Amino acid sequence: MTVIDRPPETKAADAQSKEERLVWDLPVRLFHWSLVVSFVGAYVTNRLGVAWFDWHVRFGYAVLTLVAFRVLWGLFGAKHARFASFLRHPREAWLYGRGLLRGRAPLYAGHNPLGALMVVALLLGLLAQATMGLFANDEIFNVGPFAGAVSKETSLLLTSLHRKGFYVLAAAVFIHIAAVISYVLVKRENLVRAMVTGYKRADSVDEIATSRLPLAATLLLVVAIALAALTSIAPVASAGGDGF
Repeated sequence: MTVIDRPPETKAADAQSKEERLVWDLPVRLFHWSLVVSFVGAYVTNRLGVAWFDWHVRFGYAVLTLVAFRVLWGLFGAKHARFASFLRHPREAWLYGRGLLRGRAPLYAGHNPLGALMVVALLLGLLAQATMGLFANDEIFNVGPFAGAVSKETSLLLTSLHRKGFYVLAAAVFIHIAAVISYVLVKRENLVRAMVTGYKRADSVDEIATSRLPLAATLLLVVAIALAALTSIAPVASAGGDGF
């Protein structure tokens, strides 16, 4: 992770020298917007009722696949997508937040320290939410593919946590959106546009040369095949009707 601001006395001159560089690779951008669609789709289809449950499940599988891919991409992806490039000690996030409130926070090419914490929190939350859905059981029509691997009591507990977990995730998403808006107002940096185009203000050394698309496609395919294989050999649930 590279900080691209200079000390305050050179900030004006430094800002003039910045040009927009390709920072976010295509796999990260596609992951981001696909996850938005999948998360919203899972919520909407759940609210629409039992008739839409199959679509709720499909969106849930999409979330799980995307999150698993993002974890792998955080290890093998392009420069600013890798966890090693943006994860920092929580104290650095605290210092960054304090500087942001004072209008003196540095500008980062990739995720800033606070944004990095939010990325990790959302990934962990979504992973937990989607995984619990695999063990869910509504005691009426639908059971998750792995509901038969645990006791009925455990399945019902995970079902309850799965339902309540959405509201925790919704709150985290709201905070994320509020942070993006505040970043635009305070830092004059349009993060939404950057996540669409991939371009941000950065030094030439921060620019990525390739999105590594063949590797991304391979990782995504491996994750999708692994999930399909696991769910196909899942034990049959002892109660409920249609499976996930």
